[in-house]
Amino acid sequence: MGGRLPHDTIETQIGSLDIIDHRGVEWANVRKTAYLIHQRLHYAYPGAIHDLRQRLMIVPPERYGGQRLVTYKLEVSAPAYEIERTRDDFGNRILNLFVEHVEREIGFTAWMVVERDATADPVMVSAAERAVREPPRRTVFLTATALTMPDDTFRSVAATLQGEENDDRALAARINLWVHGAMAYAYGVTDVGTPAADALTAGRGVCQDYAHIMLVLCRLCGLPARYVSGHLLGEGGTHAWVEVLLPDPINAERLIAHPFDPTNGCIPGLKYITVAVGRDYGDVAPTSGTFRAPYVGHLSAHKRADITALEYF
Repeated sequence: MGGRLPHDTIETQIGSLDIIDHRGVEWANVRKTAYLIHQRLHYAYPGAIHDLRQRLMIVPPERYGGQRLVTYKLEVSAPAYEIERTRDDFGNRILNLFVEHVEREIGFTAWMVVERDATADPVMVSAAERAVREPPRRTVFLTATALTMPDDTFRSVAATLQGEENDDRALAARINLWVHGAMAYAYGVTDVGTPAADALTAGRGVCQDYAHIMLVLCRLCGLPARYVSGHLLGEGGTHAWVEVLLPDPINAERLIAHPFDPTNGCIPGLKYITVAVGRDYGDVAPTSGTFRAPYVGHLSAHKRADITALEYF
């Protein structure tokens, strides 16, 4: 339910795709890839709920540098619902759904076909985009949020990392590696509402914490940086990384979005699929919503990303 093609065409296209084992791919020699992403979100409730308003941010943009959305399909388990397709201030695709009555559970299942081209131009950010919701000569991606508020520890680390460095990209790479070394990956220590300062104090967390910590340090060093939500091939859940926005040496009116993954201490490549960008996790949460009932629901999520085509140099 969605995309630019009729349902029967989408189902035929998706059903005919072959799956390639990613473990045998020679990534250094890959020019183009195609992926099939299957994502399911399921909510269970103790009883009936009413007036469910669900916000889904799970469908990638039409174009994002060398990434292209070929088609997508969304299925909703409710017999009747309304859907509104819109975009936020950052250009992210949003699906707003309204369901009047849900008996005890509801599921949202999406299939997405995405292509990536290693030879395409990088992601560019225009002056108009980078000034969104921000006073002149400032960028929204330099401003601290509730989840990325610095403390004295962050200020001390930023001053040390910045040092005498006058190469912004090298500084961003140094920050990326510092965060990777300062944290240990661990579930259950933090949640989506944990501020970066608390995660750094604990020294443990998941990808969203690594990303938030890197955002704080970049912004303290004067590097505009944004949170990226998406998928990493081989992982069961959504992934988060960072884009640092640096001047385009050819066109001063543009910035180039340079990706960094502090969780893995690397530069994201073809195995990464971007879904949405924002100031922090709060801007790009894959699912959120409200409903009327005297109890809360339980969310379970499943995601799988497979390679369906490869082209080598």
